[in-house]
Amino acid sequence: MRLKQDVKSVEDLERNASGLVREVAEQGRTVAIVQDGEALAVLMDVESYDRMRSAVALLKIIAQGEADVAAGRLVSQEEAFARAARVIDREG
Repeated sequence: MRLKQDVKSVEDLERNASGLVREVAEQGRTVAIVQDGEALAVLMDVESYDRMRSAVALLKIIAQGEADVAAGRLVSQEEAFARAARVIDREG
């Protein structure tokens, strides 16, 4: 984040919302919106938002897998493939 360009005040947003939205969308930038020195919101383009949500979803899956391993909820690779094959056979 380039602080001079990527942090805007609420007043900047109010004065030039359409220009700021266009700039964010075209450049793929993320802009923090601040008021009285406190960050209040983030403005980002849709593609960056979608990538971030996908990354968060993947991290949640990884965390769940790590929790399963720590709790001993494991099956062998052979058992996992056998279970998957049974599901495929039922649905096929």
